Amino acid sequence: MPSPSRAPGYPGARRAVKALLKVGYGCNEHCAFCHTLDVREVQGSAEEVEAKIRRAAELAAYQLRPGERAMVVLSGGEPTIRPELVRWAELIASLDMDVGLVTNGRMLAYPELTRALLARRLRYVYLSLHGGSARVHNLMVRTQAFDEAFAALQNLAGRGLDLHINCVVTRHNLAHLRGLVDAVLPFPDATLKFSMVEPKGGGDRLFDHLMPRVADVAARVTEAIAHGEAKVGQSGQAGPRFEHGALPLCLMPGRERQFGDLKTHGYRTMIEVGEPDWFPVDDFNKVHPAACDGCRHRGACPGLYRGYHEVHGDAELRPVAGPRANAFNYTLRGLVPVPADMSEDHCPLRDGPLGVTPWDRGRDLFVRHNGKLGHYHADTRDFSDVEIAASKHALGQVYLDASRKPAPDDFASDLVPLARARVCAGCPSYASCSGLFEPVLEDIFTRDDAEVRRHLSALRGELLDLGCGEAPYADALAPALAAGQLRYLGLDPDPARLAALRLPGTAELIAGTTSTANAELGARQFDHLTILRSWNHLPDPAADLTLLLPRLRRGGSLMVVDNLVFGLARTAAQSERGERSTAGWEHYRSDDATQAGRCILGVATSLDRRLTLLARHDVAPGTSNQWMLHYRVD
Repeated sequence: MPSPSRAPGYPGARRAVKALLKVGYGCNEHCAFCHTLDVREVQGSAEEVEAKIRRAAELAAYQLRPGERAMVVLSGGEPTIRPELVRWAELIASLDMDVGLVTNGRMLAYPELTRALLARRLRYVYLSLHGGSARVHNLMVRTQAFDEAFAALQNLAGRGLDLHINCVVTRHNLAHLRGLVDAVLPFPDATLKFSMVEPKGGGDRLFDHLMPRVADVAARVTEAIAHGEAKVGQSGQAGPRFEHGALPLCLMPGRERQFGDLKTHGYRTMIEVGEPDWFPVDDFNKVHPAACDGCRHRGACPGLYRGYHEVHGDAELRPVAGPRANAFNYTLRGLVPVPADMSEDHCPLRDGPLGVTPWDRGRDLFVRHNGKLGHYHADTRDFSDVEIAASKHALGQVYLDASRKPAPDDFASDLVPLARARVCAGCPSYASCSGLFEPVLEDIFTRDDAEVRRHLSALRGELLDLGCGEAPYADALAPALAAGQLRYLGLDPDPARLAALRLPGTAELIAGTTSTANAELGARQFDHLTILRSWNHLPDPAADLTLLLPRLRRGGSLMVVDNLVFGLARTAAQSERGERSTAGWEHYRSDDATQAGRCILGVATSLDRRLTLLARHDVAPGTSNQWMLHYRVD
C-alpha cells in the first residue's frame, strides 16, 4: 500500500511564521526589473499599516505551533524610507512579534537606525545586493547605492540576525556573480541567494532587454556557488551559505536542497496595499509545463515563471525520472476557538474570528466534528500548491487517519473520508476558501472496490498480471483459479513479494521487469492483461504496454486500476511516526484515468490494435482515491 510523504517540509516554518506586509511601493532606487514599476506612487497610510499589524497578531494565535514565533516582515517598495518605520517596529514588538525587513539597505547604513530596529526585535533582514562592485550593483539599481548597501551589510553582520542577501540575476549581471560571492565571503552569518529575474513590472516591460535564458542562469549560479564553497573550504573558516531561487531543480542537480523561496523562509501570509485582509503566500506566478510530468522534483520545484514559459517554452528543462511520494500529511496545529453556534447551518470560518482569506486553500485544513474545530496544515514539499489543492478540492481526496500505523494499509478500516460541509454549498467564497470539512461515515473503499472485483471474478482463460506485488485482488480471482478456469502468470520485479504470494490453483510467478521477462515468454499469448494498483509504480508504462499488448488475443481484455494522491489528517505524533517509516517511495507518477487512458490508446494506435472501453471509474469528491479502466481487445 502507498505510504505518506516523509520528505521534510518547509524548514523556515519552524523558525518563525512570517507575515509579509507591503507598506507601499515607493522606493529610493530605480531598478529596471522592479516588480512594482507601474505602481510606484501608491503608498499605504500609517493607519492602514497599523491595522494590518494588529490583524497579523490576531491571526498568529491560530497559526503557531509550540516553539514557533510570529514575525511581521515589512516590505514595499522600500519600507525603510517610511518615517513611521520605528513606530511600526515598536507596535509589532509590543504585540509579541518579531520584526523583519525586505530592503535595499541604504537607510540601514545609518548605525543609529539599525540600533533602534534591533532594540525593537528586528530579527530578519532580506537585503538586496546585485553585484560585488559599485559598477555592477549601481548599473542594476540605476543609482549610486553600492556603498550604502554594503555599509548596511556591515552594520547587520554579527548581530545574530537571520540575514539574507538577495541577488536578482538579469542579463546585465549574469557574468559577474563570482564577484558578488567574493564580496560576501567575509560575512559567515549571511545566506547569499541568486534569484532568476521575474517577468513582472519592469521585468515584463523590458523582457527582451533583461531576461537571460534560464539554463544559462542555472549554469552561472551553479558555478558561482561552487566557487564560493571552494573558497570557504580552502580558507578553513566559516563562510556564508548559498541558495538559489526561481530556477527549475532539474537544472540544479545536486543543489536541490539549496532552493529558497518565501515558503522556505517561513512566510505564510501576505498583504498588499489596499487589500482588506491577509492572503496565503502562493506560487501561482509559476507553472509546471508538460515536460515536468513524471519528474521526481516536481513537488519542491518552482517550475518556470509563466511569462518566461509563454515566450521560451520548456525545451531547456531536463526532467529527472524517479519515485515520488503518493500521499502527504496534514498535521494538527490545534483546536480553534469557535462561535457559540456550531450547527450545520453556520460556518465558523466565515462567521468566526478567523475569516476566509488568510488560509491556504490547499495546505490549510479545517475539520469540524462533535462541536470542535481542528486546524491542520501541510508543510510538505513533496507536492506543489497546485497538486495539493487539486487533491483536496477537485478530487476530494482527504482522509482522517484513524489508525496507529506508520502507513495505513487497510484503507477501509484505517481512513475516514473528509468532505466539504453542507454549509459550504452556495457560499460565494466556495472556490477560494480553504473550506470546512467534516467526517463521512461511509466505507467508500469497499464500495468502489466491489466493481473491480466483479470484473475480475468474471475473467477466464490465461491472465498476465503485471506488477502483481501483494496480489491485492487474489480473493476475487481465487474461485476461477481453484476451478481451473483461469491460469495465472504474475510478473513483479521484487522476488521477496513473489515468495510471499499464496494463490490457489496453478500460478506461475516471474521475478523481473517486462523487458527482462519478454524473452522468457517466447510467443506466448494471453486472454487478459491486468495492472492492478501498479500502473503508477511502472517507470515507463508505455514501454511495458508496447511489449505486452501484442500478446493479447482478440476478444480478451486489459484492466488497469490504481490510486491517486491523497492527504492524511494526522496528529503531530502520527505525522512524526509516518515520516520515520522505512517504507520507500515506489510511485513514478500520479496518473489518473484520463492520463493513463491517453497513454494506453496511444500505444494501441501505434501497434494498430483496437481497444473498446468497457468500464471506467474516475476519482472525484465522494469516491475513493481509486480509478479503473477496463478495455476489450478487438
